[in-house]
Amino acid sequence: MRAGEDDGALDRVAAAVRSAPDSHVDARELMLMLFHECSAMVAALGAGGTAPVKMQVYDDDGHEVPIDEADPPVRTAVRTLLAEVHGDTDAAKAQIEIALTNAAPEEMAMLMVQALRWTLRLSDECVNRGLPVPGWLRDAS
Repeated sequence: MRAGEDDGALDRVAAAVRSAPDSHVDARELMLMLFHECSAMVAALGAGGTAPVKMQVYDDDGHEVPIDEADPPVRTAVRTLLAEVHGDTDAAKAQIEIALTNAAPEEMAMLMVQALRWTLRLSDECVNRGLPVPGWLRDAS
């Protein structure tokens, strides 16, 4: 995924979710960790909260899409990240719980892949700007 070759990632994650549908605890913890790290990197990129960071969602053609019109997994990802960025971990957990309870395995996979994409992209941007990145992310490159 770091190299931009994530075409098969969604299929692999969806297969893993389908093969262990009761592993919600692991999925929840993984996504909360990724969104937490994203939040910390967004804060670093936003100069510790003194510079605004804009979140935008685009469709496959590169056109901006209002968050409320985005696909459900993308909406959940944005809402989860925004909750984390604003320090509301309980709201972030609630978003993940709603997805775990109601989403199909493919939608859960999309949410996980989105969290991973953002984590990787944000870590790359932080590295490029000389900002702190967790060691496990730096080592994954």
